[in-house]
Amino acid sequence: MPDRPEVTAVEIARLAGVGRAAVSNWRRRHPDFPRPVGGTDSSPAFALAEVETWLRSQGKIAELPLLERVWRLVETLRDPDGHPAAPLVRAGAVLLLQHREPDRWAALADQPDTRLATALPRALADTARTVFGTGTGAGAGIAADGSDAAAGGLGRPGLFGSTELDLARLLARLAAEAGPAAAYEQLLTRYAEANTRQLSPTPPEAAELLAAVAGVPATVLDPATGLGALLLALPSSTDRYGQDTDPVTTALARLRLALHAPAADPVPLPVDLRPGDALRADAYTGHTFDAVLCQPPYNERDWGHDELQFDRRWPGGLVPPRGESELAWVLHCLAHTSPGGLTALLLPPTVAARRAGRRVRAELLRSGALRAVVALPAGAAPPYGVPLHLWVLRAPRSGDDFRQVLMIDAAATSPGSAEPAEGGRDKVRWPELSRTVLDAWRAFDLAAREGLPLPEDRPGRHRTVAAIDLLDDETDLSPARHVPPAAPPGGAAGLSHLGGRLTELLDGLADPGTLLPGPAPDPVPGAGVGPVVTLGELVRAGLLEVHSSGAGAPTRPVGTDPVGIDPLGTDPTGADPTGIPVLTDQDLVLGAPPVSVLDRAAADGTPLTRPGDVLVPALGGGVARVVGPDGPPVGAALGRQLHLLRPDPAALDPDFLAGHLRSTAAARRAASHASTTTRLDIRRVELPRLPITEQRRLGAAFARLAAFDAALQQAATLGHALAQAVTDALAAGTAEPPPAS
Repeated sequence: MPDRPEVTAVEIARLAGVGRAAVSNWRRRHPDFPRPVGGTDSSPAFALAEVETWLRSQGKIAELPLLERVWRLVETLRDPDGHPAAPLVRAGAVLLLQHREPDRWAALADQPDTRLATALPRALADTARTVFGTGTGAGAGIAADGSDAAAGGLGRPGLFGSTELDLARLLARLAAEAGPAAAYEQLLTRYAEANTRQLSPTPPEAAELLAAVAGVPATVLDPATGLGALLLALPSSTDRYGQDTDPVTTALARLRLALHAPAADPVPLPVDLRPGDALRADAYTGHTFDAVLCQPPYNERDWGHDELQFDRRWPGGLVPPRGESELAWVLHCLAHTSPGGLTALLLPPTVAARRAGRRVRAELLRSGALRAVVALPAGAAPPYGVPLHLWVLRAPRSGDDFRQVLMIDAAATSPGSAEPAEGGRDKVRWPELSRTVLDAWRAFDLAAREGLPLPEDRPGRHRTVAAIDLLDDETDLSPARHVPPAAPPGGAAGLSHLGGRLTELLDGLADPGTLLPGPAPDPVPGAGVGPVVTLGELVRAGLLEVHSSGAGAPTRPVGTDPVGIDPLGTDPTGADPTGIPVLTDQDLVLGAPPVSVLDRAAADGTPLTRPGDVLVPALGGGVARVVGPDGPPVGAALGRQLHLLRPDPAALDPDFLAGHLRSTAAARRAASHASTTTRLDIRRVELPRLPITEQRRLGAAFARLAAFDAALQQAATLGHALAQAVTDALAAGTAEPPPAS
């Protein structure tokens, strides 16, 4: 491995916030640009220190972001012949020490490098043994070099080099800014973005949906753990078990779960993750769990069909066909579910209809195991272009003769809409989607368990179907085949109401002429915008606070108690006195109210929104909103991927700040580019130096523009709904076209 950090042209472009072509131009036009120190002719590598020095001398960057510096050291520690994620195991171990034993880390950090080089590895191994225990399942993992080791994947105590010690100190700084768990999330996100072919993590919203469907299990298994997203959505007090084919990924998931567990949780933690192929080498043979959650690998041809012909997991000896690996995972999960326990899987839609799997689907219906199939919109989980299905099963138990299946079609843009959802993760309306699925599932499941009348069908949303009615030549379980479309909204009166709302909204829009800027002096070529200051400099001067949420705190849906069961007497207004509302990045982008809460007992030290705070998504996107009567609510906690900016109102006007954050120039100059995403490096955003009176004048104009833009978006949404409603009414014959003029 190199003895000093190196970067490629793509990574230089990311550091400077430019495209790769700009780096190529710099190499041609500037004879003092650093010379390659490695790599190949087509992909040369450069010394990071030399690149940083050159970029600063040219005014291309003011300061290398801390996360970039950490990532460069992680890259330096990577062994070309080893696992690409092995250095992240060591990084997670350091963060775990800082999370669990901050005093011990503080004492170690004061030691000279010669002593720290031997003391730190011992401390990491001690912490791992304490947190994970010494059992085979809890401690199995890998060392930083990729070899098998004990103590949570941290290996035996050894000797750290200078690069590893530099990484430990930078990780401490990153953890001080964002917290150990959020710091690790940033590193895992960078790794996943750079290895999209090997890793497709389940997004937290989908994981939370599966966890909410599961209810309150005491023990949970995920046999295809990956980075542990599904297990992470459960409370840290749950006994969590998992298996993954990659031992390095298993170690990463274990560290991730430990970092998200509160430091006060008793040890060893109830986390047992084991490496191995769950189908071919089941690590939990003979064990059952209250719930099994899984997003298995898809379209596997070599899943073990031939060698597993007589496996006990196949009911009645019914072996899944070779091309139905997903059904093999369904039966594997069901075999590990305790009688009456629940299994939830995310599966491709073809699993519900492929002819080869008809016999297995029929057996799941006859046994009463299959309870629900939910069609989700494209973008809910990877692969994001495919509208996945959520299958919910209950392990059969003696005396249970319930044979009904709930079909939910949530694949539309909004519940009850006939319009197909657009692909893409950012297009999913998770608050609406979660309410649609959970409301229908909980009512159905309660009726099934308590022998109550089944909930009424809702066209366009859900329908209960008798299992015997699904047992035909195809046994097609696709919800779209069984849920009738929603009726067009109600006649002339309903359409008139929609039209009146649209007219009222359009009448309330400001005259665009009042929003246009007045004449300004002709700019002097090359003069720029005058003196500027970065948000990072304002933070150091004490004029601005920045709080970043990372993955956000564990939440639960509004109107559920701390263990996820609907309480009696829930406030119909949606208020939840037991929790603090949590804003997510999607809530902010859509201007929607929070739909999840954070338990007050877990909110100690969590920053809550105040009037005048400015909220910005970590991914940018030209969105920045000021907390107040017409913006995000006061007293909310931060969900995933959000920045909270708290300016000193005597020196920095909130509307002025938000307006500049929405500008195209700010997004371009402060962008931090990854392999597949662009993030906003909030501390690099530049503001012009202006007196507070001028800031307030500009801030008022920015606020008027923001209100105008929000009203336009509402009018567009309502206009589209009106056009669709009229189209559906005419097609259904419930309305007459207007007389020809």
